[in-house]
Amino acid sequence: MSLDGVRAGLLAGGLGERMGPLTSRVCKPLVPYAASCRLVDFSVANAVRSGVPELVLLSLHRESDLVHHLLTHWDDRPGTRLHFGPHEELLRADGGRRPGTVLPPRPAERGTADALLANAEYLFAPGANDLLVQHADHVYLFDYGPMVAAHRASGADCTIGVQHIEPEYVRLFGMVEVDADLRVRALVEKPQHPTSDLVFTAFCLFRIDALRAVLTELAARGADGWQHDISRDVLPEMIAQGRPVTAFPVEGYWADIGTVDRYHREQLGLLTRPHPIPPESLPHTLSGSAPRFAPDTGSLLGVDVPAGAVVEESVLHPGCRIAPGAKVLRSVVLPGATVPAGVSVRDGIVLAGEELTTDRFGLP
Repeated sequence: MSLDGVRAGLLAGGLGERMGPLTSRVCKPLVPYAASCRLVDFSVANAVRSGVPELVLLSLHRESDLVHHLLTHWDDRPGTRLHFGPHEELLRADGGRRPGTVLPPRPAERGTADALLANAEYLFAPGANDLLVQHADHVYLFDYGPMVAAHRASGADCTIGVQHIEPEYVRLFGMVEVDADLRVRALVEKPQHPTSDLVFTAFCLFRIDALRAVLTELAARGADGWQHDISRDVLPEMIAQGRPVTAFPVEGYWADIGTVDRYHREQLGLLTRPHPIPPESLPHTLSGSAPRFAPDTGSLLGVDVPAGAVVEESVLHPGCRIAPGAKVLRSVVLPGATVPAGVSVRDGIVLAGEELTTDRFGLP
């Protein structure tokens, strides 16, 4: 399936406040994951793998670090061009800014729909017929080609990814109700009383002329007349107007990493067999060798485990240090972290650059 006429917008502007200490020093998209990459790399890898011609970065916080990462690891991939919105000319003229350089601030945004409006000239540029909206904190492997084909064949104004999940977790997501033809009849963000086990995977395809029309109508309500959000405003408005919004079932593994608990739990979930995402299929942007799965310990290892250390069902990121006599159980150890001799960590996370001095049982 040709993706000519598709432009992607990568939403990467959230503060990541629910990630607690994980985002105290880095923006959420750059939080390390699975001993192999950063959170943002999954969505970028999916766009590159699918052959999306252009991907526009929609970012706000600690943007210089994120830009540097993308320029270093993804800018030379054939077939997909990175576009940095209002910073495009500056970055291209400079050959890519160095880490620590502060880019000019972007306009403040209340929500994800504001990011689309603020970057309209780049997202809706000539030659683009459909906009793929992605998020920078989702973990999944996906080929957007079949979704684009279904979207165009249906004539829908928007096609959204959907997946069935365990009913008790629906209240954390956007609940979706569809008819027998997969036409979306309702989308309710974080429902108090779910009536469906189908949720929005938060990536979707808009027909650009339809999206622009709805955004214009919403913006005309004034700053306080709407919530400035794609899931809470744009999609419900399309549905209410009777515009065709269709659902595309997403098979396989997909995870939204929004909290410390989910960050820990989903990484340990990658250790189960068969692996939801095989280690060799993970994007690899962290320094050092690609991680390997050690069947004897049930762990994903970005470093060697020394004799005398105990590591079980854990994820060890490259650059961490596990000393002989240390014990790591069902935990995630981030780059630059140290677990010294005689110290145990169980069901926890050791933060980047952190050196434990006492046992840790549970999340930080």
